Amino acid sequence: MQRICSSLAAAGFEVELVGRLRPRSIPLSERPFRQTRLYCRFEKGKAFYLEYNIRLLFFLLRSKFDILCSVDLDTIAPGWLAGRLKGASLVFDAHEYFQEAPEVVDRPVIKKIWSLVARMFIPRMDRCYTVGPALAEVFGKLYGRPFEVVRNLPLRQKEHFSRQAGTPTILLYQGVLNEGRGLEALIGVMPAFPDASLWLAGEGDLSAQLRDLVRDLGLEKQVRFLGYIRPEELPALTRQATIGFNVLENKGLSYYYSLANKAFDYIQAEIPSVHMDFPEYRKLQEQYGVFHLISDLKPETLQSAIRMLLDDHAYADLIRRNCRKAGEELVWEREEAVLVGVYFGISEDVESL
Repeated sequence: MQRICSSLAAAGFEVELVGRLRPRSIPLSERPFRQTRLYCRFEKGKAFYLEYNIRLLFFLLRSKFDILCSVDLDTIAPGWLAGRLKGASLVFDAHEYFQEAPEVVDRPVIKKIWSLVARMFIPRMDRCYTVGPALAEVFGKLYGRPFEVVRNLPLRQKEHFSRQAGTPTILLYQGVLNEGRGLEALIGVMPAFPDASLWLAGEGDLSAQLRDLVRDLGLEKQVRFLGYIRPEELPALTRQATIGFNVLENKGLSYYYSLANKAFDYIQAEIPSVHMDFPEYRKLQEQYGVFHLISDLKPETLQSAIRMLLDDHAYADLIRRNCRKAGEELVWEREEAVLVGVYFGISEDVESL
């Protein structure tokens, strides 16, 4: 969201990013746009969603805006209501297939509620976009309206990084520590690689549970929990890694059709990375040759992938070279024109009214 807001601010829009304040939230950094965090008493569950939507609605009703962008289904209802009451144009940014996320897909009642919310509000938005072509196609058929594609690409890194002999072996996962991310499986194979360290950069619903698992397995010296990392600090951290991981469980269509920004971060950092053989990652692999794809999260599958990337130096070097080439193309400096075009189109519509 910070890249999106910065690009819109640079294009001449006055931008405000609204989120929520969490117990482990890191302090806000200076940005070229306004930032607001809403305090919520509840942290999760039905009470949280109800409280957050009410607080967000009242905040929006007190605010002035011409265009309002709701990010994912958990903000679309108050966004739509406030936007319509104020005569604003409405945008929907779908970062995921919300009702098919692992936290929702196995809960029939909750899934039906979010599906109803989607059917009620998405067709009524003025413009919609999402993170990848596969989701855009699925959403277009499901809601009977076009979705544009704005991929979560990283900024171009000006410096190339070459690994030196004797560099520590670091296996990196960056992102939220939530259900379905394959983190338990990743931790579970670490005893097979005693000379490697696993870095987990992020926090989430499984933070405490994963720390308990590491203690139970006696892996405190091998597994490091880095907590939240500032976006501006993440590229330097990623470049230190030997292998990056994005190993999602095939649990719901949200992950199956995903196109995670960490995949592009690994490419930009020029490191080999392991991903699931899902549609979007398969397309990128066929086009650029930048990933090692796996079909499941069995211990032997993960171990085989890691050993191949650690032991087959020619193979790993080929992926690094391919990442360097692809990294020249897969950058935010190119993708932001698509984003800005969406909002300039809306702005022109507003001015013509």
